[in-house]
Amino acid sequence: MSNFNIREQKEEEELLTLSPRAVKVKFSKGRLRPEPECDIRTAFERDRDRIIHSKAFRRLKHKTQVFLAPRGDHYRTRLTHTLEVSQIARTIAGALKLNTTLTEAIALGHDLGHTPFGHAGEEVLNEILEEGFRHYEQSLRVVDYLEKDGVGLNLTYEVRMGILKHSKGRGPIEVDEDIFLEAQVVRFSDIIAYVNHDLDDAIRAGIIKEEELPKDVIKVLGETHSKRIDTLIKSIISASLEMGLERITMQPEKLKALEKLREFLFERVYFSPIVRREFEKAKKILFSLFEFYDKNFERIEFLVRAKELFPNERKERLIADYLSGMTDRYVLYEYMEHFIPKPWGLNLPEGVLV
Repeated sequence: MSNFNIREQKEEEELLTLSPRAVKVKFSKGRLRPEPECDIRTAFERDRDRIIHSKAFRRLKHKTQVFLAPRGDHYRTRLTHTLEVSQIARTIAGALKLNTTLTEAIALGHDLGHTPFGHAGEEVLNEILEEGFRHYEQSLRVVDYLEKDGVGLNLTYEVRMGILKHSKGRGPIEVDEDIFLEAQVVRFSDIIAYVNHDLDDAIRAGIIKEEELPKDVIKVLGETHSKRIDTLIKSIISASLEMGLERITMQPEKLKALEKLREFLFERVYFSPIVRREFEKAKKILFSLFEFYDKNFERIEFLVRAKELFPNERKERLIADYLSGMTDRYVLYEYMEHFIPKPWGLNLPEGVLV
């Protein structure tokens, strides 16, 4: 290749075009393990591509968001949620002249560690593991250790920290910690995405009706799904610019409306009897599988291999890695395989666990 280095040109363009408050890839704190740079792609571009090509990213298409095993084809999955977060985050970051590639990489990787069956899986593993289980910490564990047979993706510090800091659960929406702006953008974008698309799915499922939405919230944010997202994105851009990009923020009236809409979802959807009933079914399945894997640890090829790769890890931690990486349909397959009686006379394959 000629002496003309495309990556270096991109790095110089960032210095000229991005906000002084943006993270510049040229000044990245680097990777866990040093490696040669690419002549074409920047470090953040390579991180984004590694996430997209990872097995954990592919599995997101078969992990449900809120509605477990929905009959319709239009309900969100973890993958479609991730893509919506990425789209919202890129729009905000681009308008604020922040690093859109870094923002996109964080957004695409933020839910890689999420469990099957939505937060039902997270509740199960949080109860079982003495250190607890949080999906954002598991997402970092996925990219640092679990992908590529224990090697990990070796991402940059900035992408890794953005993934780790993207969520506080049901905590305050406003970021109150010292984290760079691109990570703050993803946190806001995650909340905007799930509040609006979970609302859309809940209406589609008949759990709530559109006319039941809080009237004061609709007056502030808008009457349609697209209008509400548009309003929130513009509010973040306007308020953050007014603050001189000291932090990512939102106009108080819009923030209050978003918080109220999120609480409405928790009360009417996430903790509704219909959703919780299905969650409890999923939790029983996952508890049963965890107990089964614990008893049969030495006879399960994946777990034996995991112990070889991570000899210092506790058995419970490795089982949690296995379970959290499963898709919803693989969980159901495993449950049927180990707990549902087979038809009499069926020729079972050798080595079936009992």
